[in-house]
Amino acid sequence: MPDIDSDATDRLRGAARLTAAVEVTPGGPVEGTIRPPGSKSLTNRALICAAFANGRSELTGALQSEDTKVMIDALGSIGVKIDISDGGKTLLVDGRGVGPQAKNRPDESSQMQELYVANSGTTVRFLAAALSAAGGQYRLVGVERMHQRPIGDLVDALQLVVDGSIEAISSRGCPPVEIRCHGWKGKNIEVGGAVSSQYLSGLMMAAPLVVQSGESADVGRESASAKPQSTQILVSGELVSRPYVDMTANVMRSFGATLDLQDDGLPSGFALAVDVKAGGYLPACYEIEPDASAASYFWAAAAITGGKVTVEGLSRAAMQGDVGFCEVLEKMGCEVQYDEHSICVNGRPLKGVDVDMNEISDTVQTLAVVALFASSPTRVRGVAHNRFKETDRIGDLARELRKLNATVEEHDDGLTIYPILENLLAKANRKVVLETYHDHRMAMSLSLAGLRIPGVQIMNPACTGKTYPGFFSDLETIIGRAHHWVAQQGQSAEFQ
Repeated sequence: MPDIDSDATDRLRGAARLTAAVEVTPGGPVEGTIRPPGSKSLTNRALICAAFANGRSELTGALQSEDTKVMIDALGSIGVKIDISDGGKTLLVDGRGVGPQAKNRPDESSQMQELYVANSGTTVRFLAAALSAAGGQYRLVGVERMHQRPIGDLVDALQLVVDGSIEAISSRGCPPVEIRCHGWKGKNIEVGGAVSSQYLSGLMMAAPLVVQSGESADVGRESASAKPQSTQILVSGELVSRPYVDMTANVMRSFGATLDLQDDGLPSGFALAVDVKAGGYLPACYEIEPDASAASYFWAAAAITGGKVTVEGLSRAAMQGDVGFCEVLEKMGCEVQYDEHSICVNGRPLKGVDVDMNEISDTVQTLAVVALFASSPTRVRGVAHNRFKETDRIGDLARELRKLNATVEEHDDGLTIYPILENLLAKANRKVVLETYHDHRMAMSLSLAGLRIPGVQIMNPACTGKTYPGFFSDLETIIGRAHHWVAQQGQSAEFQ
């Protein structure tokens, strides 16, 4: 197989200086083995726990991307020292300590610090909660799209427990977020779960940082643990993406936190209760799994082309719920083999499915492209919250798929995708430019259509840097042929 990683990376960097597009070249079945970079979700959760631990932590297998850099830079601006080595895969984090063991605990009288969160949902949500529990004055600001993404449910929940104030400045409860407080004074929190599970995850990771009333910052961990305070978080209504909540709990326990999740015996209207003990975090050596959401693109490549792709570093027992994407591919007709340290997808003739993807909503765009090549329609349900991601991942996705001559029906909670296989020959040798809306998952998933359809060009491929800077390089490697890079004027084109 040709060594084209460096060439692809150079082309991507050069194209990023222009308004650029990438065209994936169709070919035969995709076959190979790959290990995606570390999980963004795990990296940013581990960074929060390590940053507020009392001591030095080592994170290995970390993801180096825009989202993780935003988190690292934001933590650095509040005094957390993070040494980066091994191409960004190893992070040594000198935690500042928050809770009874806090060093130089900030308070409402400190000077306001502005933290830049770009368009990183995990960064703004996790830090808004953690910094409100730690106390101090902070302003979290991002790009224009971030200031359109809702955070109201989280802010509303925090307003009832902070000793001070927290406010979402933009209309409709969106960032920037301003925090002026001494920490939390309440022990019980209620938060809605229908928009994003990251609200709950943020509250969970913040709860160990709470200092009991009357305690001083120089009280030792032993005395604090003798009478630990417990914070109860109740989730009202539907809880989306539940596997991410379990992931958060597992990461927290790896850094010494004590918490309990309860699904049963709750009052009517509540989906989950989480009890979290105070006491801060302990430093840890933590290994991060490869990103299961990123892996979905390579499993999908096997499904779309009738190939065979093995992803290393993940198993059925992986912490990330997105490995469940393989179960959907299996229902569509693929063969899936689970080993202790790998998952292999063998493509077979595809059939449409009716599937609730609430728990694996980050793979909806990937499945939608696979569905184009099935023998019957695919109905995706349970993902109404996808409209509030980096872009509207229902409406915008449907719009771009229709440019491929697909019939797509939008629903309140998802969409129905009709196959286009019978139409391909009539549309051969045409060009279509697909917009990505600066959404990394739109770029990566839509590019897979080019494995079967000639002339598909993906705008702004550099946006994959948010979570997977080397995606197009890795895709070239596993398909064994180079992409075609072209300059564009920025306009979108349909099949003509």
